[in-house]
Amino acid sequence: MTMRRMVMAATIALALMLPGAAAAQTIKIGLVQGISGPFEVYAKQEITGFTMGLEYATGGKGEVLGRKIEVLIEDDQLKPDVSKQKVTKLYADDKVDLVVGTTSSAAALAILPVAAEFKKVLIVEPAVADSITGEAWNRYIFRTGRTSSQDAIANALAVAKPGVSIATIAQDYAFGKDGVAAYKVQVEKLGAKVVHEEYTPRDATDFTAPIQKILGALKDAKGPKYVAVIWAGKGGPYAQLVASKVDKSGITITSGGNVLDILKAFKSYNLEGMVGGAYYYYYYEIPKNPVNTWFVTEHLKRFKEPPDFFTCGGFAAAMAVVAAIQKAGVTDTEKLIAAMEGMEFQTPKGKMIFRKEDHQALQSMYEFKLTSKADVPWLIPTLTRELTLQETAPPIQNKR
Repeated sequence: MTMRRMVMAATIALALMLPGAAAAQTIKIGLVQGISGPFEVYAKQEITGFTMGLEYATGGKGEVLGRKIEVLIEDDQLKPDVSKQKVTKLYADDKVDLVVGTTSSAAALAILPVAAEFKKVLIVEPAVADSITGEAWNRYIFRTGRTSSQDAIANALAVAKPGVSIATIAQDYAFGKDGVAAYKVQVEKLGAKVVHEEYTPRDATDFTAPIQKILGALKDAKGPKYVAVIWAGKGGPYAQLVASKVDKSGITITSGGNVLDILKAFKSYNLEGMVGGAYYYYYYEIPKNPVNTWFVTEHLKRFKEPPDFFTCGGFAAAMAVVAAIQKAGVTDTEKLIAAMEGMEFQTPKGKMIFRKEDHQALQSMYEFKLTSKADVPWLIPTLTRELTLQETAPPIQNKR
């Protein structure tokens, strides 16, 4: 089943599962994702996961506190101005109780002040920029998605040690810049050194010049050498790095985990053996808990393929929404905030906790090594070590 058909099926299922009720009784949730654009696959997975998460969390009833749930889905096209318009509409005109979104870090940063303006909860999922729960944060913001620092901690622990030299290549926007900054801090804590940074346009397709600069920067480095790729969406420099034979220069490629489509491409690039940190989530075979068992079983049954990286993210956000409303007993914003600060909730990854200080979800992360099986069309992130909530807790960066 194609991703487009998957999200259509999920949306139809949501409509059937969550029938309308009297306006005063209905709990309204806005779900904003970048359905149009290069992160389309992420957004559609988020919607499918959110739908399934609501189903699981409500026991298939589509209601909480005896009130039906209605989800209003909006496409912000990954554009900050459009995202701001959509979220304003949801709060002002549609009178939603809270909003979940969005895909792009730049778009997410644009809507943080809107939540404060309307004094309504915004759960950020899956945008990762540290500043979302850092300098741009306000008390109405919670995040089930991981941060750039959580990515960085997992990825740094996989390769960094004294004597290691690293060059980075990333996209030239909030995700890439925050990712590199956080990664640099973490690897240097462990004794490694970032010797060069390259930034390219988000939709770049030719990496010849950046790769030559990376080769030059690492040429005389002693000890183990890595090029760390921090990339979101399709494409990226992987194929050209392999074609440039960086391994002949003693350079190893390292990166985080990714969606199955990208892991298929990794197999074609012959990246078996690559190590890294499986940032945020998620490979469906790793977590062992009842929530994940249901999730994987049902997803395979409905879509004939396993749940993916961002499907889990949407599921986690839905679990947080239902847990918060159940704990608060109402949808009043102040009571929701009080209930959510320090709240533990279950996800396909296991337990998450909203940290009181900045409302960031603490969560397990994974170190992995990519392995290959002849009958699996993608490289498999094989778990080498699970990192605890405490090990991957990002630094508190806001000025609360």
